[in-house]
Amino acid sequence: MRFDVEHLTSYTYSEPVSLGPQTVRLRPRPDGGFREVGYSLLIDPAPALRSQLLDAAGNLATRLWFQGETRHLKIVSRFTVETLKGDAFGLILDTAYRVLPAVYPPDEAACLAPYREREVSDPAVRPLVDEVLAQSDGDPLLFLTLLNEWLHREIVREIREDGGPQTPAETLGRGRGACRDQTMLFVDAARSVGLAARFVSGYQDRSAIESERRHLHAWPEVYIAGCGWRGFDPTRGIPVTGRHVPVAAAARPDGAMPVEGSYFGAARSKLAFDVRIRTRS
Repeated sequence: MRFDVEHLTSYTYSEPVSLGPQTVRLRPRPDGGFREVGYSLLIDPAPALRSQLLDAAGNLATRLWFQGETRHLKIVSRFTVETLKGDAFGLILDTAYRVLPAVYPPDEAACLAPYREREVSDPAVRPLVDEVLAQSDGDPLLFLTLLNEWLHREIVREIREDGGPQTPAETLGRGRGACRDQTMLFVDAARSVGLAARFVSGYQDRSAIESERRHLHAWPEVYIAGCGWRGFDPTRGIPVTGRHVPVAAAARPDGAMPVEGSYFGAARSKLAFDVRIRTRS
């Protein structure tokens, strides 16, 4: 599938401000699942310095430094990619790893430690985990598939343009949540049985909610021993294959923020964004 994506992020300030360093994570993440055809990043005002880097979580990022004052910051990311992933379940697990709670080879376990730590060990999540564990008979792949289906079936999807993710307990209690909320509930449930899981942001071919406006999407990935990172989309109840394009992944949502930075001054700021996605099979 071919994706053409244009993502506009615009900040306006009520009076002139000095911009601190900014980090932009809007370039497709190099995970082997696609071929990048083209990419551009327009910044207004033009930065005094600009550096391309690979951040601590392995995301392609652009670091920006500015001089002088401004009343706006406009960031326009454009890219075209062709996705390559096809079979979501061409996975072969060694017998030693087809068990929950999950175990990993010692060398991998050390690297995966940050992705196995629960933010808050909330007892509200335990009944859900126990239910899915019983249905899956402790098989990791079946556990993840059933968990994905449960969240798709039982959590009503909504759009919340502002704010961070709800806690997993809040999402369960409300019975509804945005994609980032469902992602964090999935991540917490997976980590509660020892699996390494992370938060991913990116784009999808179509939204789970009928809406003319498109948004940056979020979904979880789980590290499966011998198979690597594998994605699931609880908003649609499907595994992640060639219909998704990741731009950032991290142990916590703040590590996958599309734009991260600061400004100096007493001005009020206003954020606006516009996402346009065209896909072709």
